Amino acid sequence: MEKHPIESIMTTTMENIRDMVDVNTVVGEAIVTGDGSTVIPVSRVAFGFVAGGGEYKCAKQAAEAPSFAGGTGAGVSVQPVGFIVVSEGQVRLLPAQAYAPVDRIIEMVPQLMAQIKTALENRAAKKAESTPPEG
Repeated sequence: MEKHPIESIMTTTMENIRDMVDVNTVVGEAIVTGDGSTVIPVSRVAFGFVAGGGEYKCAKQAAEAPSFAGGTGAGVSVQPVGFIVVSEGQVRLLPAQAYAPVDRIIEMVPQLMAQIKTALENRAAKKAESTPPEG
């Protein structure tokens, strides 16, 4: 059975979209900086696709097979989200766009918790040093 012309149009368009949108578009290649940090770009990718066509006959073509007319279109949007930064044993997400203050607070919670933990450990260590031994 012969393929309908719209099938080849759609196949060609989908192959071109597949070439444009791969994993390296969403999560970019890692970049190592001079200080040993690794930076990985992250993007949001969205795409749309449409295809259509129809068969038609002219009055002069009555005995012939109908003619086909068709077309496709696609659009791709790539929006940077941020950068994953790995340095000194820590992983951080640096946003590419300004967030609302609430988003910034949520982003800082892990760092704040680590600082509180360190402060409490230092306080306990100082208290242990200043307490005279029993006995």
